[in-house]
Amino acid sequence: MSTIATTRPVFPFAAVVGQDEAKLALLIAAVDSSVGGVLIFGDRGTGKSTAVRGLAALLPRMRAIEGCRYACDPARRSTWCPDCLAAHGPMPPKTTMLPVPVVDLPLGATEDRVVGALDLEKALAQGVKAFEPGLLARANRGFLYIDEANLLEDHLVDLLLDVAASGENVVEREGLSIRHPARFVLIGSGNPEEGELRPQLLDRFGLSVEVSTPGDLPTRIEVVRRRDAFERDPVGFEASWKKSSDRLRRSIAAARGRLNDIVVPDAALERAATLCIRLGTDGLRGELTLIRAARAVAALDGEAAVGDAQLRRIAQPALRHRLRRNPLDEASGGTRVARAVDEVFAA
Repeated sequence: MSTIATTRPVFPFAAVVGQDEAKLALLIAAVDSSVGGVLIFGDRGTGKSTAVRGLAALLPRMRAIEGCRYACDPARRSTWCPDCLAAHGPMPPKTTMLPVPVVDLPLGATEDRVVGALDLEKALAQGVKAFEPGLLARANRGFLYIDEANLLEDHLVDLLLDVAASGENVVEREGLSIRHPARFVLIGSGNPEEGELRPQLLDRFGLSVEVSTPGDLPTRIEVVRRRDAFERDPVGFEASWKKSSDRLRRSIAAARGRLNDIVVPDAALERAATLCIRLGTDGLRGELTLIRAARAVAALDGEAAVGDAQLRRIAQPALRHRLRRNPLDEASGGTRVARAVDEVFAA
């Protein structure tokens, strides 16, 4: 299956021990897709994919045009696929509620499986050329999850960069000429010991977080206790965390509802720009991500405006992967950001 199933029990997001930075980043991506996705780097066996799959079960359902294989948003006609535009014209379409898709992109996936291809069954049986949508079509308006993203083949990286930039998948092959919406949030995970991510793809992730094996005894014991309890009785364990999961689900929905009302004062913009100048980040994507992520945090916190507290919490995930290499400074990206934050916010 390419879409992460949420009908069978999954380890609850609320039950994940530790990983505070990763969990916050995933919640931000769930509240505001414009932040640009999340990259989670860390040791094997630290629960990176567990957190992502737990998030999938939390996401509120979305309204889509009934029968559309790309789940077009009925409220945004400018993003409709050609089929919806042709079928509905100026008339309001029938709608349905669907789960937000969270789609796995396997490392060994072929390009045809990712972008879509000729439907061979219809071609052979009916003699017609029909399009079989790929993973990008299924991920539209949802999340595309790449485990071991640093091992993804270069030709798939190039393809993802093109689609992520345009929000549209274009297929020109085997006599087919298809365009369809493909707007999704990229979620990637990987082990840094197995290779670095290509800079072009790294830059596409809004937030970059790091997870590590817990070093303290109580945390390790609690991780093992919860995982063992889940594997022995998945249904019962999920039920025991239902209230916590429902609270998180309501929090995400409420944050989405208030997001556009969050005020970003000039002082916050000045802080973000000063921090990026101090760190020497290229371009303006750092400031944009920092402000958008801080606004989502304010929405989750129930605050009316972005302040220093939100900027501080999200500075490292938003900026640590945007720093130029400094041969004279052996500190990690996170350490350099933390140092700059202390300097800027102390002023």
